[in-house]
Parts: sequence; structure tokens; C-alpha cells
Amino acid sequence: MARDGAASRVRLLAAAAVEFAQHGIVGARVDRIAASSGVNKAQMYAWYGSKDGLFDAVFAAQLHGIVDAVPFDADDLPGYAVRLYDSYLQAPELVRLASWNRLERMPTGDLLVGHDELSEPKFAAIARAQADGSILAGLRPDEVYSLVIALAGTWSPVSATFTASAADSEVDHQRRRAALRLVVARALVP
Repeated sequence: MARDGAASRVRLLAAAAVEFAQHGIVGARVDRIAASSGVNKAQMYAWYGSKDGLFDAVFAAQLHGIVDAVPFDADDLPGYAVRLYDSYLQAPELVRLASWNRLERMPTGDLLVGHDELSEPKFAAIARAQADGSILAGLRPDEVYSLVIALAGTWSPVSATFTASAADSEVDHQRRRAALRLVVARALVP
């Protein structure tokens, strides 16, 4: 029976994404990833070199999902923030992976450095909306984007104060969505 290397890599990256999202780079265990994926450790190391190399591959594979989980709409920043809130409920592992990358790899600076194709279109859309008067002028577009992401993450899986869950009541979710919509609108929409 021939082995399917592509399918094995897919299983490995999926199992590693779960492990890294839950435990971070330092806390992740290669033995658990190997057992969960059905890929032996020797093959894992041959493909990715190390646990760190495997994390880098997982993060690269998940980056578009992390940044583009929700289509960006500069003309509706409050709605965008609410849709991000909902995406964090549906795919908390994406936020966790980004946070582990921030904590263990890149404690300062732009998380998307070297990935201008992901951020520049959003910044350009914000600049256009600022020129049109639909987003508050006087702030850099990248800072507007950062503020919206931060506000949307108020109840995210990595919140320092309160983490929402998909299992919370719809009344709670509606209240949070309304608060988020209101705050983003008042802060960034003239």
C-alpha cells in the first residue's frame, strides 16, 4: 500500500494546529501531534526540522485564515468588528495561534511583517474611507485597523478579562455585539 505524503502533511498540520493553539509552542508535545496525526516523529522532523519549524509551517498555513477570517469592509467598521467577534466564537484556535505567535515568537512590532499582501489592501481601504469622510481622519490606517481588532477581541479566547463562548446565551452575544458596534462607531466613524 503506497503512502500518501500530501495527505499525511495535511493531517500533521491539522493536528499540530490543534496542539499549538491549545498549548503554545513550548507546551506543545510532538508525541501528541504524532499520535493524533498518524505521522511518525522521524517523518515530521524530516519535513519541518524541529517543533519550531512545524509551528512556523502551521502559522504560515493558517495566516490567511487568521487575517481574512472575515471579509474586511472599511465602509462598515462596526459591522466588521461584530463579524470578527462571531468568527472568534466559531474558530477560537485562529486567535490562539496568533496569540501564541505573539507571546513566544514576536513580542513586539507588526505581527504581519513580511506579509504586506494581507495588510496593505486593508490599510488602503481605510485611507480611502478616511479621505471620503466615513472613517475618522487624523489616525494612521494601520492604527485604525489595530484598534478595531483590539475592540473585536474584547471577549476573544485570549481576553484578559472575559472570554465569550459559543455556548453563551444569544442574549449575551447580542448585548456584546451591540456594545461593540456602538463603541467602534463612536470611536472611529465621524
